[in-house]
Amino acid sequence: MTDIKAVLKRCPLFSVFPEPALEEASAMARVRQFKADEPIYGKGAMQSSLSVIAEGTVRISSVNPAGREAVLVIFGAGAWFGDTVFSPGMPRVYGATAHEPVSVAELSGEGFRQLLARNPESYPVALDLVSRRLWAAMSLIEDDALRGVKPRIGRRLLFLAQMHGDTVADSRPVSFRLTREHIANMMGMTRQGVHKVLKEFEADGLVSFQYGRVTVPDPSRLETSLLTLE
Repeated sequence: MTDIKAVLKRCPLFSVFPEPALEEASAMARVRQFKADEPIYGKGAMQSSLSVIAEGTVRISSVNPAGREAVLVIFGAGAWFGDTVFSPGMPRVYGATAHEPVSVAELSGEGFRQLLARNPESYPVALDLVSRRLWAAMSLIEDDALRGVKPRIGRRLLFLAQMHGDTVADSRPVSFRLTREHIANMMGMTRQGVHKVLKEFEADGLVSFQYGRVTVPDPSRLETSLLTLE
């Protein structure tokens, strides 16, 4: 059985909530489970619920009319998604899909916003987290505009490693489900073009692929290596 309160405590968005507010949030949340590749919500959906990942991973993506998926980011346990909770009445800008079997704690948008209003000390944290996501998005735009293919791919792998490990790169290995096709979709490139660059990273011992998963043995070493490619 999922301990909803423990799940919310792991989430940075709830880090300054006082104990009574955490209890209230836990009471209003419901646990939802999804199979790998099962949609959680689609792009354009008119809903503003907030979800916190209890276990598993979720990919945020967009799909064009031809059915091609562009993966933007993959979130792991403790992360929150559903940014439209802060913009009620707006459609979902991107879709969310279970990247692997996943359990999430879901709170209604209206209930969460009322909880924020009753606990205003949480607003600076929420603003900081949303600002960090904006900064990350702008950084990816900068990468696409100013950097070559190899540093772009390397920085995206480092970004994902940090999302699944610690926010600051260290020497501990990080492993997560990701295929070469997913990376190609993220970068807007062909699988063949991405494969060539990934083989170079593999030859240098910076990443490894096995059974649909990627491992970054030493994120800090990958980060240092990317500095030479700037």
